[in-house]
Amino acid sequence: MKKYTKAELELIYESRRTALFNYMKEHNITAAVFEDTEGRRNPAIRYFTGHPTDALWVCASNGKNVLCPWDENLAKQMAVNVKIIPSSKYDRITTKAVYEILKSFKLKGKLKLDLPPETPYPLFLKYLTELDGWDILCREESVHDFVVKQRTCKDEYEIECTKEAARIGNIIIEEIEKGIKDKSIKTESDVALFIEKECRKHGCECTGFDTLAAGPERSYAIHAFPGYTDKCWPGKGLSILDFGVVYQGYTSDTTVTVVCEPSPEQEELVSLVEKAYSECLELYKPDIQIKQAAALANSIFAKAKRTMPHTLGHGIGLEIHEFPRVSTNQKDDVYFKPGMIVTLEPGLYDENLGGVRFENDILITENGNEVISNSKIIRL
Repeated sequence: MKKYTKAELELIYESRRTALFNYMKEHNITAAVFEDTEGRRNPAIRYFTGHPTDALWVCASNGKNVLCPWDENLAKQMAVNVKIIPSSKYDRITTKAVYEILKSFKLKGKLKLDLPPETPYPLFLKYLTELDGWDILCREESVHDFVVKQRTCKDEYEIECTKEAARIGNIIIEEIEKGIKDKSIKTESDVALFIEKECRKHGCECTGFDTLAAGPERSYAIHAFPGYTDKCWPGKGLSILDFGVVYQGYTSDTTVTVVCEPSPEQEELVSLVEKAYSECLELYKPDIQIKQAAALANSIFAKAKRTMPHTLGHGIGLEIHEFPRVSTNQKDDVYFKPGMIVTLEPGLYDENLGGVRFENDILITENGNEVISNSKIIRL
């Protein structure tokens, strides 16, 4: 991956913040609060500041902004060109921190503050009490919804980070295939713990989500529960492995299916999923309505009297599930756009036959797409 200088990173984060501040000015929003805390995680703080977790970020449309982290030392190491005031200065009281920070901005005029839409009602009432003179807004179609859309099309740095996560994931898939063949991987736990070790070995922060490893007895579930056990993996029939790895905050998301001595009915499931993957990939291109790809997958399965019980894909980035969902329920005006990184993951599941899913990460480019991960159907 390209090495970014401090100056280059500062420009990237400044560009993101500028887009936000311009939106706030256009919509007469004086200030906004972003919160990343236990129970209310929000990667927007990392997106705008570089700080990874447990913090408030308070910003105003005039460009003034303050990061208020729980861990000051971590923020000093990871935050990019932002003023840092630790939450301990405000006794770790959210409303007190927001009040004092906004006061320091010395803002004038009609004051409107956008809170995160997931703000609990008791906390919202505290804001109403403590921020006298402010119009406190907690709503849909807010600054926070704009940020969700802003994060949809990745900038150069985000694309590089996601590609690196995918590259490391590709290495792990190749090693897993070797481990299956040399019998060093025999159980669901073997493969899941192998991924945990290998992703960190290659410089990743963590896995993108709890790894899902399901042998033939459990692959009938879309997401096996529990995520993995000590049961045989892979085994005769259909075995699923769904995992992602996180590099500099950005996750990959891939699903491998291992096919071993399949019955004709199981082979039919695999063939249908491969067909849907191949044909739908052709629709992952700029200016194509997103719901068209989902509709194509559904029609392929319907002809075989099968139904896919989940969406065809979803955006990835700082979160494992981001906008947009690749679904027939998607709005008509949502199209694939350059810079989107979206999964393509057709799957079919049968209580008796087991399940098969084939998932890769697709970067939408100016002229088409680039498959940045290398998941596969492994046949033994």
